[in-house]
Amino acid sequence: MPTKPLVSVVTPSYNTAAFLEATIESVLAQDYAPIEYIVMDGGSTDGSLEILDRYKGKLRCVSEPDGGAADALNRGFSLARGSILAWLSADDVYQPGAISAAVRRFVSDPGVSAVYGHGAWIDERGRELGPYPTAPFRRELLAQECFICQPACFFRRDAFDRVGGLDPSLHFSFDYDLWVRMARTSRFELIPEVLACSRMHRANKTLGSRGRGLRETMNVLKRHYGYVPFRAVLAYYGFLLDGSDQFFEPFQPSVTQCLVSLATGCWHNRTQMLRYSAEWFRGVLRGRDPNEDRPVYTRY
Repeated sequence: MPTKPLVSVVTPSYNTAAFLEATIESVLAQDYAPIEYIVMDGGSTDGSLEILDRYKGKLRCVSEPDGGAADALNRGFSLARGSILAWLSADDVYQPGAISAAVRRFVSDPGVSAVYGHGAWIDERGRELGPYPTAPFRRELLAQECFICQPACFFRRDAFDRVGGLDPSLHFSFDYDLWVRMARTSRFELIPEVLACSRMHRANKTLGSRGRGLRETMNVLKRHYGYVPFRAVLAYYGFLLDGSDQFFEPFQPSVTQCLVSLATGCWHNRTQMLRYSAEWFRGVLRGRDPNEDRPVYTRY
């Protein structure tokens, strides 16, 4: 790998004019070069195209209908020329020096295929809400939760191509699915720096379509591991019962929700009912521990 590899960043965007400019500026303000920046717009009608037009010559914009964010990203990466890839959603932002930090790690260790840093949650106005619950990489931990903050992750093109890119049939958990597939053949490493901020607001996909996202994550876990862990089951059926977004409205599982998660979890894991039942008993005690940090339920 050359000392100064080209980094390609792709932003999927659709009607995100309220946050798009902050996202663009966070990429263009990076202290690293060379960077190739591609925005894949899904045909926005909210003023996004006017914003993008102001940045002509500083980024490449493609505006056309797509099959969702994963499909737009695959198209964007097919246009990209960089040996290091990343994507930044149109309401997230990079921290200063994020790309330089990622490249330094790639250059210093040719054997690492993906690096990710710590992340922070921010609100609509950019105020910090708290840290994303990141953890040092352990392949087996992916079977329990997504501990990789997507906007803070960078990966080599060959690792991405080796697994066939993103699954365009997924609309919420395509990043989680990608990490699981890449981790089978690639080495991930955590950088001890905050690289990006993930914007949490009630209209974003994570919270605005909470039930669909949680259901899709359960399907991803079942597909890859043949097992859906307790916390994923509890988060989904808890949402169905009380409708809370489990972020701005902290999730405090009720007795009913816990009992429902036992029955439904045993059904989802009917070939491993004893395993799930044991995890349920441990999880109920841990979930009721007042010292348990609330983001444990938002990692899905």
